[in-house]
Amino acid sequence: MPYPQERPRRLRRTEALRALVRETTLAPDDLVWPLFVVPGRGVRNPVQSMPGVFQLSADELLGEVQSGFAAGVRAVILFGIPERKDAQGTEAWAEDGVVPRAVRTLKEALPALVVMTDVCLCEYTDHGHCGVLRRPTAGGPGQDLTVDNDLTLPLLAREAVAHARAGADIVAPSDMMDGRVAAIRAALDGAGFTDLPILSYAAKFAGGFYGPFRDAAESAPREGPGIPRDRKAYQMDPGNAREALREVALDVAEGADMVMVKPAVPYLDIVRQVKDRFLLPTAAYHVSGEYAMIKAAAERGWIDEDRVVLETLTSCRRAGADLVLTYYAPHAARLLTGKRP
Repeated sequence: MPYPQERPRRLRRTEALRALVRETTLAPDDLVWPLFVVPGRGVRNPVQSMPGVFQLSADELLGEVQSGFAAGVRAVILFGIPERKDAQGTEAWAEDGVVPRAVRTLKEALPALVVMTDVCLCEYTDHGHCGVLRRPTAGGPGQDLTVDNDLTLPLLAREAVAHARAGADIVAPSDMMDGRVAAIRAALDGAGFTDLPILSYAAKFAGGFYGPFRDAAESAPREGPGIPRDRKAYQMDPGNAREALREVALDVAEGADMVMVKPAVPYLDIVRQVKDRFLLPTAAYHVSGEYAMIKAAAERGWIDEDRVVLETLTSCRRAGADLVLTYYAPHAARLLTGKRP
């Protein structure tokens, strides 16, 4: 039997050789850490469906972020849970709201930290939807409430401006309303924030991986007469790739500086298509359900958690993601740098 002429294994023989020819790298600078902020002081509420994740008051948040920053995590994204909720989510644009207060706390202590803020109403509305609900127009089908796209846009714009005034470095609309990027861009420019980037959740799918997040953000759609039970009327159908590219194209045309695909691993084909077509900084959100599944399997001893975390995040980078939003950010950063808490 003739010996093989090509031997790819030659370059796999040692870790030094493997590192030398590695095509895709993962570094702490590639990671963004999602965090949940609540009012008060000394608050550290564990999220039962997301082991290791907490709802944090601003003082507790600062300690967590300082620890992550020391490990190499240089960017966070904040989600706020307010003291009170109402039908319009008015706390979302309060200048002294939970997210603006947290932004000011972080930027004062860590000026080099990139602070992103989620711009959406679902955490702030008493019905848990991402926009204002209204009755259908006369002659419309059924009597169920619907999320009114155009009534929601100015409220999202007000929220983005409130975050900008607090010192946010990037605002990230996640609501999936049509025209939201244009509305937010116009409002930011009108308020003097022409240099503030927008990271659009451009292709956000109505998948089944968000349950733990909705526990953490207290944002599950509320059961009630006429209230939609899910977000399928505005988030994307999981089967649609061409529509995802259209959504991204619309957001880019409206002024998005960066775009995101959410969730990450089940939609890596979309990440690759978006990156290849638009050549903009592209993010993948490794969402709560993906995180929780790894945690559950690791707790049962079925997988090596550290290996699977790095393999999963590397797969997002290999698909084309420049940034990966992940609840594993500080854990992964410490694995990559060898820095222990």
